[in-house]
This record gives sequence, structure tokens and C-alpha cells, in this order.
Amino acid sequence: MESKSTQNDKASNSHNASSEILGEKLSKNSPDHTTPSEETSQSVTPTPPMSPMREVAFVFIICASNLLTQAALGQTIVPLQIIGASLGASNPGQLSWFVAAYSLTVGTFILIAGRLGDIFGHKILFVTGFFWYAFWSLVAGLTVYPHSQIFFDVCRALQGIGPAMMVPNSLAILGRTYPPGRRKEMIFSIYGATAPNGFIVGAVFGTLLAEFASWQWEFYIMAITCSVFGTLAILVVPSCTPDTTDRTFDYLGSLTGVAGLVLFNVAWNQAPIAGWSAPYVIVLLVLGLLSLGLFLYIETKVPAPLIPRGALSGKVGFVLGCIVLGWASFGIWVYYWFQIIENLRHVTPLLAAAQVIPCGISGCCAALTTGYVLSRIPTSLVMAIAMLAFCLGNILLATMPVEQTYWSQAFVSTVVMPWGMDMSFPAATIILSDFVAKEHQGIAASLVVTVVNYSISIGLGIAGTTEVHVNNGGQDLLRGYRGAVYAAIGLSGLGCLFALYYVLDEHRKRGKSRERVVVEEK
Repeated sequence: MESKSTQNDKASNSHNASSEILGEKLSKNSPDHTTPSEETSQSVTPTPPMSPMREVAFVFIICASNLLTQAALGQTIVPLQIIGASLGASNPGQLSWFVAAYSLTVGTFILIAGRLGDIFGHKILFVTGFFWYAFWSLVAGLTVYPHSQIFFDVCRALQGIGPAMMVPNSLAILGRTYPPGRRKEMIFSIYGATAPNGFIVGAVFGTLLAEFASWQWEFYIMAITCSVFGTLAILVVPSCTPDTTDRTFDYLGSLTGVAGLVLFNVAWNQAPIAGWSAPYVIVLLVLGLLSLGLFLYIETKVPAPLIPRGALSGKVGFVLGCIVLGWASFGIWVYYWFQIIENLRHVTPLLAAAQVIPCGISGCCAALTTGYVLSRIPTSLVMAIAMLAFCLGNILLATMPVEQTYWSQAFVSTVVMPWGMDMSFPAATIILSDFVAKEHQGIAASLVVTVVNYSISIGLGIAGTTEVHVNNGGQDLLRGYRGAVYAAIGLSGLGCLFALYYVLDEHRKRGKSRERVVVEEK
């Protein structure tokens, strides 16, 4: 019997020869055209069909989890200076923790939440995530009374565990509900389109409340909203019976993995504040790397690792590599876009939030376009276009004159950047969902979201380090901000080169596949 990776490689070659994605091939009834996804879908009883009205409500609730996840970024990044002034934080490194703490835990705990969903049922984890998110949003709002920046950072970190449970299990539910094909592609694309719009919703309403009421109300309203959606999820989302009878959980791997990711990220993001020579930064960094090394060793020995061995192909590794580079650059772009607009152009937070509204419209166009083209052009080309959009958006921001009108580079940058987000994310989630067995859908979804959120946090650490080393001790804000965005250009540029290599590699494989077909026909 062939290994899983061998089957995936053959499926990829067949896809390259016909310029169709794996999901399209499922529409062919010939038993000679079998992909890993087909084998999975044939061996598992499909989810019972829903009525049209219930399906609309189901998709709405599932997509709301992604919208609310991104809203938590927008509600903090845009009114960052207002929240910081209330809590007595003004240092750029301290302010960046308001964002990085949330992204850190979202990215760190997703793999664990995905595995728990595979074991105990995705709906249980999905619903629990909403209520956890609601509780810690409420507590985060209450930090206005002790005026403690550290308390707020801790609450933001704990708040991020809620989306860590919601997002991978929502993607897993979609992966189980819809078989590979055009319908699945469009649903995943709609899901991806909620990301920029969620950020905009959080930014606009968060800034309105911060400017005209008090910033803690944005967290109180988030708590109420999450509670409502959690209740609706109980009623609407179908129950998911675990496909696996193996309920073994990798406790040691989870402990070392979480410890490694947290320690490394804390050191990485604290270094711009304390300096890389600070003893505790060095200690945390070394301990984090040792923990990650131990995690990798444990994963090769345990019978049920967090990431199943052989479940992912080299093609998936390419996709995740592009996601790392692209989304790290996006995290830098979205943070420093607002710093430049608010601190150098002296635009109010509310007007700054209004200026990113084109992101939502462009994001919807990008997501729907991606759903349409995924079945028509190679995935490597989709990822290459996404990397190019990430790079171009950062170039426009880095070279933007301070006194220039908004309708020039700033506007174009907000239009271009969502194409990187909403072409890379749906492509990655669809590929991983189609390439892994149904009992591992939670892990597949977890990998994408882990990489996205952890990359954002790591990207902010890279940008913060660059900024403090080139801004002349805080005297030259423009130089510091541009230095940070130039780092983002480097990351996304590397992603472009990575994607270009894979496009050429796929082209070469398609050529060999055609030659094989010609030889066989002769």
C-alpha cells in the first residue's frame, strides 16, 4: 500500500496536468480518478443535508466566529493610543503587546483546540470558545478600573484562547459538512472574506465607543455578542460525532509546544522594549527554543502526535511557508498603517477606521474571485498572486509621503492588501482540508490559523526590533515606522520568491506529466 504522502504527490501531479484543483476532480465518477479526499469522503458517512434557511443560519454563525476573531484586533489597534493613555502605557513596545498578546494565544492554543475537537466533537469546542471569549472580553473591559497595563495584557492573552477554540473547529465543521467541490470553495471563500470586514467592524465600533463613550464598552459589547452567537450555535450548528475512536491526547507534546511558543514569542516581542542583551530575554529565548526542540522530538515518539505524521504533503508545506511570510508582513502593515496615519498625519482614530473601509469591499471581491479561480488555475499561482499583493501593499505604505493625500498610496494600499489575505487564506484552508483524512479536519484547520496568528505576532516582534534600532531613540518616528515596514517588504518579497519557485516547479511537473501521457498513448 502506498504512503499518504505518495498518494498526495500523485494527486498533485494529476492536478497539475489538468490545471484543476483536487475538489474539481471529485465531480468525476470514474474510479480511476481517485484523490485522498475521495478516499476519505467515501469512507465516512456525510453530514445530513440542511434546509436552505438553516444552512444560511449555519454559515452565518460559522463565519461570525472568524469575523469576531478579527474584530478583536481592530477594536484594539485603531484606538490604541486612547487605551494606552487610559492604562498609562505610551512606549511603542508596550502598546504592541495589546495586539501581540491576543495573537500569541490565538496562534499558540489552536493546535490543541483542534485536536480536542477531533477527539470530543468540534461543536463542543466551538460553542465553548464563544462563551470563553465572552467572559474574558468582559474582564478585559473591567481593567479600566485598576488602570493596569499588565492586567489588560493578561486578559487579552486569555481572551485569545476563545478564538483559538472557535476558529479551527468552525473550519473543521465546514470541512466535514461540505465535500470537496465548487460549493465548498465558495463557502470557504465567504468565510475568508469575513476577516477584513471583521477587522473593520471592530475598528469602527471600537473607535466610536472609545472616542464618544469609554473604550471598555467595546469589550462589554463583544462579551454580549459572543454570548448571543454561542447560544445560537447550540441551536443551529449540527452535532459532530468524532470520526476517530482513538481518544489519546498528547499531553506532553501539548505542554512543551505551548511552553515553547509562548516563551519564544514573549522573548521576541519583549526584546524591542528591554533590549536583546537583557538577561531575562536571553533566558526566555533559550528556554523557548529548547522547549520547541523537545516538542519536535516528542512528536516523533508518541503514538498520537498533535500533527499526524505523514498527513501533510510537500505541497502543504509550501502553502504554510507562504502563509508565514505573507501574514507576518500583513501584521506589520496593519499595525504601522494606523501608526503612520494617526501619529504622523494626525488623523483621528475614527477617521482612520473609516479610511480602511475599502479593505472590506476589496476583501469580499478577492475572496469571491479566489473561490472562482481556485478550480481553474494552479494553487501555486494563486499563492504567488497573494504574495505579490502582500509585497505591493507594504511597498506603497513604506514609500508614502506623510503629506500625501489619502486617495493616492494610502487608498491603493488598503485596496491591494486584502487580496493577499483573501487569496492565501481560502487557498490554504481548502488545500489542507482536502489533503487530510476527515478525522483530522480539526488539525488541518488548526495549522492554517496557527500559522496565520503566530506569524502576525512574530512579525510585530521583528518590526518592533527594527523600529527601535533606526528611530534615533524615538526622535525620528517616520524613520522608525518606515524601517519596520521595510522589514515587512523583505518578508513578503521572500514569500514572492518562494512562490515563484513553486510555480516554476509545478510547471516543470506538468510538462513531465504531459510527456508521460504522450508516451503512454503511443
